[in-house]
Amino acid sequence: MSALAAEPQLDQGNGWDDLVRRWESMEWPEGCKVEIIEGIITVAPSPSGTHNDIADEVQRALYPVIRRDWGVYQTQPVAIPTRVGMFIPDVLVAPKKSVREAGRGLLAAEAELVVEITSQSNANHDRVAKMQGYATAGVPLYLLIDRWHSGRPTATLYGEPKNGLYRVLDVVEFGREIHLPAPFDLTLGTAEFPVS
Repeated sequence: MSALAAEPQLDQGNGWDDLVRRWESMEWPEGCKVEIIEGIITVAPSPSGTHNDIADEVQRALYPVIRRDWGVYQTQPVAIPTRVGMFIPDVLVAPKKSVREAGRGLLAAEAELVVEITSQSNANHDRVAKMQGYATAGVPLYLLIDRWHSGRPTATLYGEPKNGLYRVLDVVEFGREIHLPAPFDLTLGTAEFPVS
């Protein structure tokens, strides 16, 4: 993963809008995931097949339980200007109308659920910076699927955001089920999640 320092200097005309314009206008390598994390533009290689298989399993499980006017997305940027972030969650559930109307990125507060699946090279972004960003934005549920957690892959569900922090609702090792509360009311099995 590489990074381009882009700390906004509001008094020097290099604020959030300038940072987002830079993120939008630069040419990035095909297939890479380009995000703004704490004011730094990061470029990561495209996810592995294992990573994509987990995202697919989650997405398939969500379709039967979501409202018809919501969508499940894997490439939708979400903006968190207060945390100087433009994240691209691995799976996002949000109202279709909000996604269609989003300009530079859906405001994270519009999301109903975000799911991040860790990659070995950038797991701490998902565990720390993104978790704090989503909590600050008030995203109701954050599911962290951590294949690299102390040698034991886990799924952790965070919820009830308050003052930029989440409460841990549940943690399971791969192979067990994790329950997403209303409005999903979904018991998600992790036994099908590939590990390698």
